Amino acid sequence: MRKWNLPLTYVPKITGVLDGTITQTIRVGRKFNVGDLVSFHGWEGKPYRSKWSFRTPYAPLKAVIPITIITRGITTPHEFRPWNLLDEIARLDGISPPTGEALSQVLQGMHRIADEGIEAQIIRW
Repeated sequence: MRKWNLPLTYVPKITGVLDGTITQTIRVGRKFNVGDLVSFHGWEGKPYRSKWSFRTPYAPLKAVIPITIITRGITTPHEFRPWNLLDEIARLDGISPPTGEALSQVLQGMHRIADEGIEAQIIRW
C-alpha cells in the first residue's frame, strides 16, 4: 500500500471531489493499486509553483482499471469503446458536460496522445 497526494487542476471536478459526489479520476501511467491511499489537493496559483489551496483526507482505492487512451476512444484488455459510448465514465469523472466527447477534449488537452495511445488507469475511491 502506498500513499499518494494527487493534484486536481480540472476546475469542474474540484467541488465534487471535495463534497464526495465525485469518486473517480483518470490518471496517466500504471502506478496505482487497489488499497493504495489517495489524497487530492489544489493550488493557490500556478500548479507546482504555489502553495496547496486544499487537501482532502486520504481515501482507499476501491477499483483500479487499466486503460489505453487512443485518439478514437479508450481500450481495456477486453474491449474498445469509442468516445460517444463513454458518457457514463465522463459523468463519474466530473467532466462538464458529462459526455464522452467532452472527456476526449479534456484528456487530449492534458496529454499528447500518439497513434499507439497512452497507458492510463481509471481509479475509484
